[in-house]
Amino acid sequence: MSHMTMKRTTRRKRKQKRCIRIIIATFLIFLSLLIIGGISLFALIQDTPALSEEQLQNPSTSVIYDKNENKVANITGNEHRLPVNIDDVPTQVQNAFIAIEDARFRKHSGVDLKRIAGAILANMEEGWGAEGGSTITQQVVKNTYLSPEKTLKRKAQEAYLAIQMEKNYSKDEILEMYINTIYFGHGAYGLGAAAEVYFNKDVSELTVSEAALLAGLPQRPSGYDPFKYPEAATDRREIVLSAMERHNFISSEMAEEAKNTEIESMLSQEQENNSYQGFIDYAIEELIKKGFEENELYNGGFKIYTTLDPEAQAFTNEVMTGTDTIPFPDEAFKAGVVLMDTKTGAIRAIGGNRDPEAEGIQRGFNFATDIKRQPGSTIKPILDYGPAIEYNNWSTYHQIKDEKLELDGKEFKNYDGRFHGIVSMRESLVNSYNIPAIKTFLELENDQAKQFAANLGIDLEHAYPSYAIGGFGNEDGVSPLKMAGAYATFGNNGQYHEPYAVTKVEYPAGEVRELESEGQKAMNDYTAYMITDMLKDVVEEGTGTLARIDGLPMAGKTGTTNPPEGISAGSTDSWFVGYTTEYTAAVWTGYETTSTEQFISKEDARISRLLFKEIMSHASQDIETADFTKPSSVEEVMIDTRNGKVASNHTPSSSIVAELFVKGTTIPMEYKPVQKDTTNNNSNNQEEKEKKEKEKDQKEEKKEQEKMEKEKKKEEEKKKKEEKEDNNQEKQDSDDNNASNRDKKEKNTDEDANNNSEQNDNSEEDSEDSQEENDSNETDQPGSDDESNKEEESIESDKNNNEEEED
Repeated sequence: MSHMTMKRTTRRKRKQKRCIRIIIATFLIFLSLLIIGGISLFALIQDTPALSEEQLQNPSTSVIYDKNENKVANITGNEHRLPVNIDDVPTQVQNAFIAIEDARFRKHSGVDLKRIAGAILANMEEGWGAEGGSTITQQVVKNTYLSPEKTLKRKAQEAYLAIQMEKNYSKDEILEMYINTIYFGHGAYGLGAAAEVYFNKDVSELTVSEAALLAGLPQRPSGYDPFKYPEAATDRREIVLSAMERHNFISSEMAEEAKNTEIESMLSQEQENNSYQGFIDYAIEELIKKGFEENELYNGGFKIYTTLDPEAQAFTNEVMTGTDTIPFPDEAFKAGVVLMDTKTGAIRAIGGNRDPEAEGIQRGFNFATDIKRQPGSTIKPILDYGPAIEYNNWSTYHQIKDEKLELDGKEFKNYDGRFHGIVSMRESLVNSYNIPAIKTFLELENDQAKQFAANLGIDLEHAYPSYAIGGFGNEDGVSPLKMAGAYATFGNNGQYHEPYAVTKVEYPAGEVRELESEGQKAMNDYTAYMITDMLKDVVEEGTGTLARIDGLPMAGKTGTTNPPEGISAGSTDSWFVGYTTEYTAAVWTGYETTSTEQFISKEDARISRLLFKEIMSHASQDIETADFTKPSSVEEVMIDTRNGKVASNHTPSSSIVAELFVKGTTIPMEYKPVQKDTTNNNSNNQEEKEKKEKEKDQKEEKKEQEKMEKEKKKEEEKKKKEEKEDNNQEKQDSDDNNASNRDKKEKNTDEDANNNSEQNDNSEEDSEDSQEENDSNETDQPGSDDESNKEEESIESDKNNNEEEED
């Protein structure tokens, strides 16, 4: 054998040995993985609970607790169970659930890998929700035995129990357990109760369309609630019917016929009542937004701790139905109320619907949390004056000219149809003037108004000038919940808390998830306090006096919105949002649809303020409510209203107002309005205006000097007069009586002349001072020509119109 041949043979043997080693190593690794996997799987399932028929028949219901951790109700309110035998369930009804939940239910052994792959494809082709990945058997196990935590251990235990269950129970028995334990919404556990709640029927009487509707509900009972969301329920039903047709459970003709049946015509209107239902509904919605699955909330055995104040909620329900002091005009008149803690954002009560029957409908429409309506003047602190203080450091005395305003061809008006000349920011807000609010909005840069609102939890698609007075477009709108959260920020020194209803959730295994809202800075404390101080005046002397509560320091704002054409004396929405250092409440009233026959009259617009007053009074009756504390960043300055200057020691008290300034900002001796050019005046007009103001200042300074010289001259004359009187007295002592009498007569004559001269001097000086004031007022307080003639009439009229705000 040659040397080359031996070398090749050696090489071949080495390769063979290497391959053998690789195969052995791979086998050992695979075996190790199997062993490790087996051990891990054993570790995961070793503490799996044993199957129990009693447990399989009854899912674990979640429980709601109030702020004192006392049980309020099961999450479903009043549970309704009506077990059915599988033999009494029509085949087509069974197939509706099988088609949408587990098409291979009768073929697999508990866990179906092909089902999982098929569900992924179906969801990609027909949209999310076409089919689920878990088998019906797994869902029975999950709903009755295990917590809804998404962990590998729970999934392993679920699969293990599903396989065990398939060994011990028949397919019909498992399907019966499934349809008797799943939650359908409105307190209905099981198919029997659902058929009765939704259709007032026995299961044996269900049609294909009704069966498809019910089969689609367990995935998300509230989201597909046919009473609240008929369109979503219709879409979900069509997905179920398509699945039944695809798996040959029904023909295409039957599917089409079932799809053409209107949801509303199928439903029964009789519902269970729960006085806390509006609050519970919102708590569920809040948890879903935070990642909890709805069907697991009903069946997961959670302990859900909330912020609910049962006493406040009961009182809110009571006044929402109408009292002697709150006469609702008719049953169609709606209201939405949110009461929350100013400091924490914790929701204490929700008045979602004033109809006592509708209030108890689970997942019913909630006028406190679900609406998106125009806010009217309640938006002015949020989009106008708040940002002006925050970004531009305006004082509460900042001067704004209330005059004719036209933008993009639209003329804006005040609610009283008048212009009020130069007014302060405080006057504008207290009296709810529209034009100063819009002008303030126009002074802001870029998206400052939108950003400020977003900091308070109100996200807007747009921010047009009409938004400055609450005239929102179709894309935007607010609810009492949103407004309460925003206004509470003003009462909480600028700290925003997103309103929340759930403090924590405890899982069956004992794990706790904390959910309280964390505060975040939304504005400077000076902005919050200065807005609050002005809103206190709204309640004390402005448009919100009807909501005032004696002895309770509070702030608030009214708001109404324009009605459709054809309604001259009414509105579409009526708001009142107010707060103390302890509580914040937002109230909306109105109709679902406004028409010439159905709108808010001026008398009805009072109801929002009356509701606020009743609810806030009750909530505050047993607590000590502190007043709002002025922060060190705010300086109070006394202003002379006659000329806009800082008041002096000689300013009459009747002409002094206390106004607030951001500390550190310049406090000039006199305030003059600086407005953006909204009337197309050229720069020459502006220069002329500045020139006149300068001349006026010089004239006033000259008059002040002349006045001082006159006073000095008067003092000198008085002194001379006194010396002359002393000389006359000495002369009288030395003269005889007759001469003395003559001298006295002459002296008296001289005194009369001097007095007449002094009176003439004083009269002339007063006249000049008066003219000075008139000149100053004409310059500092400009208005329209018509307004200057009617100023005295306007003052009294404004007082009368404060309670009749129409934005």
